[in-house]
Amino acid sequence: MKQKITEWTKRYLPAEILSIIITLITAGLVFNITNNQLTTALAGTWAGNIAYFGYILVSDILISIKKCKLQSINYTGVSLLKNLRALALEFGFAELIDSLFIRPALMYYFPIWLNNLYLGIFLAKIAADITFYIPAITSYELNKRYLSK
Repeated sequence: MKQKITEWTKRYLPAEILSIIITLITAGLVFNITNNQLTTALAGTWAGNIAYFGYILVSDILISIKKCKLQSINYTGVSLLKNLRALALEFGFAELIDSLFIRPALMYYFPIWLNNLYLGIFLAKIAADITFYIPAITSYELNKRYLSK
């Protein structure tokens, strides 16, 4: 199990750190511009997602390029489509529930309840991540088992 936790940490932690930073910056900027909690929650959610999934996708592409080079084959459009398919299978279900319902709701209410924008956004992100990672990690492990052969 320790090996799995190390693998998941290496895969998700750098993207998570980037996402937290982008989420907090975006939420702060949007709230200062709009003074609207709903717009802030949505902007923070989507900016964090773009940072997170952008990082994961770029990392996966770089790994695929290395594997292609080791096998003396080119990374092609088909290779990119495989990376995108794996990303969709790994995160699709978790992301749908997370981005449309859980994360925006938590990012809306936590700052109000705590009367602190940044602490509320940060804690909302952490709380949403708990519900996000259970199906995401499950999908990741299933993809490795059945699709990477």
